[in-house]
Amino acid sequence: MNTYNWVVDTLYTKTEGTLQDYVVIASYTVTGTDGTFSSSLSNTAQFSVTSGSFIPYGDLTEEIVLGWIKQELGENGILSITACIDGQISSQKNPPVSPMVTPLPW
Repeated sequence: MNTYNWVVDTLYTKTEGTLQDYVVIASYTVTGTDGTFSSSLSNTAQFSVTSGSFIPYGDLTEEIVLGWIKQELGENGILSITACIDGQISSQKNPPVSPMVTPLPW
């Protein structure tokens, strides 16, 4: 069974009106490992904010932003990412056989 580590790499912010430094884009990396083999996938998530859901930039934690990312992805998006990583790890364990160019027999 693979384990997954989610990490926020970069936050992109905007300032508009009374909202200062609110996050509009987060780049993240998900790394999966089975203990021997590993693979990772990086992507970005976009957010919109309302004054009622605003958290000051200085009060943000990685857990809060990862929660936003996972909410934006939804269950299917999370499953798609982990399935992709699982497939890459599986290919490392059992590399696919590549066809070879074989000289013509005549």
